[in-house]
Formats: sequence, C-alpha cells, structure tokens
Amino acid sequence: MKKQINLLFILLISSITLAQEQQRAEAFLDEVSENLAQFNNISINFTYELVNRKELIQQKEKGSLIVEGNAYLLKLMGIEQLSDGINKHTINLDNEEVLIESLSDSFEEGLSPSKIFSFYNQGYRFEWDILQPLYGGRKIQYIKLIPIDTYAQASYLLLGIDTKTKNIYKLIEVGNEGTETTLTISSFKTNIEIPTNTFVFSASDYPNYYIDRF
Repeated sequence: MKKQINLLFILLISSITLAQEQQRAEAFLDEVSENLAQFNNISINFTYELVNRKELIQQKEKGSLIVEGNAYLLKLMGIEQLSDGINKHTINLDNEEVLIESLSDSFEEGLSPSKIFSFYNQGYRFEWDILQPLYGGRKIQYIKLIPIDTYAQASYLLLGIDTKTKNIYKLIEVGNEGTETTLTISSFKTNIEIPTNTFVFSASDYPNYYIDRF
C-alpha cells in the first residue's frame, strides 16, 4: 500500500511539473510573438541543412527570406519562391520554368515561408528544453514543439530563441522517418526598405521561361 501511495505521489508531482513547464514555454513563446508582431517586415539569411543518417544523406545550402504580412520572397537551392499573398510563384532558375499556383488551391507541406515566424501558435504542445550558450555570451533557449496531430510528418520540432532579443535563431524539425532538417539564421533584419515590386511577379522578367499555371 505504501509503495502505491509513493507511486501516486511521484506521478502527481511529475504531472504538476510538466504543467508548469508547459506554462513556462507558452509564456516565453507569447513574448516572442509579441516581439515579432511589432515589425512591418523581416529579412533573414540562413543556412538550411538536411540530414538522414539511415539513407546517408547530408545536404547543406544557404538561402534568404523576406516576409511582409502574407507576402514573401524565398531564395534557396536555385529556386526562387515568390508570393504576393494570393498566388505562389515557384521559379526554377536552372530549368527556366515558372509554376504559378493559387494559395487557396495549393497544399503546403511543412512550414510555409510566410508563417515561419508564427507557425508555433497553434497545433503544438510545448516543453521547456535546453539552454545553449553561444560564443560572445549569447544564449539560446529551446522549446520543444510536439504536434497535436498524430498523423503529422514531424515527430517533434525544436525552436531556438535568443533570450535577449526574443528573435528566432534556429528551427530543427525531426521527421518520423529519421530525416532531420535544420534552419539556422545568420542574419536577422527588421523594418527594412523593400522595393514596391519585391513581391510582384512579372512574366516579362522571364522571357524564355516555360510558365505553367495551375
């Protein structure tokens, strides 16, 4: 009987601790959301790395992203993805092809570039994770995001936040099939001057390209 009482006590303490950690993580992410909400636009340079140890795959590339509201311009691996918030234009520079899709019809797998700074606000439960010190006294607090949807492709994500600036520094996604993708931000700028045509696609800029509209 005493052992049963001890076990129940341990389970009770564990559940209370988990609830406190969840609240702590949620409060911290609320601070991040409030901080990011004050910016008119965000421009980042980043490193994207994909690793699958079972398949012996490792790929590492540099990219850039500008986000303003629902509009964005993403450049990665010879592909430019341009969205004005209504249509998504995927421009393949190597193959000289452009694919145009309506956002209302397209199915986004993974994280949409326009939601990269807000995706965590719904669909996940949170756990407080490690604190990573970086060179120069910088500290990165990680929050573990576990998808509520049991059919989600990701097993979990780790969101690394700069404790001083409250800006996102790193995002790690661990897939169910053993694939791990990491986005590490090397440059983070806000409220920059953006040319008016940054998110506007013009077919005349791609005279020899094959343009396909869905």
